[in-house]
Amino acid sequence: MNFEQQTKEKYTLVSANVEKLDASNAPELKALFLFLNKSSVNNIVLDLSKSKYCDSSGLSSILIGNRLCKDSGGTFVLGGLQPNVQKLIQISQLHNVLNIVVQFDEADALFGK
Repeated sequence: MNFEQQTKEKYTLVSANVEKLDASNAPELKALFLFLNKSSVNNIVLDLSKSKYCDSSGLSSILIGNRLCKDSGGTFVLGGLQPNVQKLIQISQLHNVLNIVVQFDEADALFGK
């Protein structure tokens, strides 16, 4: 399984179990985000700590997750960024758009009490 989901108190944690988030698995992540959105899950934390590489397809799936959460009144959070993925996000200026946390306990604060 490339992606796992775990329901937490305030959000659903989606963990990427892939070293490369690219065109071969990004559609699966998009589909999971759409499924969660249709299931009324509005708050998502995406854990990319196992992903050392991301291409434009991967970025696209991340942005779709962000848009779906935002459009449904929720929050999308990205965490566990490896150096190469973080660099790509900064180069593409997405760090200005996305909620990014270094420690996952920071995510709880973003969802309020």
